[in-house]
Amino acid sequence: QVQLVESGGGLVQPGGSLRLSCAFSGSLFSLYIMGWYRQGPGKQRELVATITSRGTTKYADSVKGRFTISRDNAKKTAYLQMSSLKPEDTAVYYCYSRSVTGVDYWGQGTQVTVSS
Repeated sequence: QVQLVESGGGLVQPGGSLRLSCAFSGSLFSLYIMGWYRQGPGKQRELVATITSRGTTKYADSVKGRFTISRDNAKKTAYLQMSSLKPEDTAVYYCYSRSVTGVDYWGQGTQVTVSS
């Protein structure tokens, strides 16, 4: 059984930065794909970024060049570093993981609000 616990959300100014963390409670963290989704007000949930066990990353076009996904296998933690934040980045951000057997897990979500 895997549990994901997110932290780091909050209120930030436009142009500012924020780092989200996702702590992974199970075993074999290094074998899981990790990712972040978000859902803004009145919008569908969208994939923001993913990182494989080997460190290969993918990003939504809307965040390329501004967001960086990373992982620390020793700490069993995934991160989303967000920079140059825009009001349209305001959303609930969800941590996501997928095992090698195709089982998906989700965090509880953390609110990110970008506003003056």
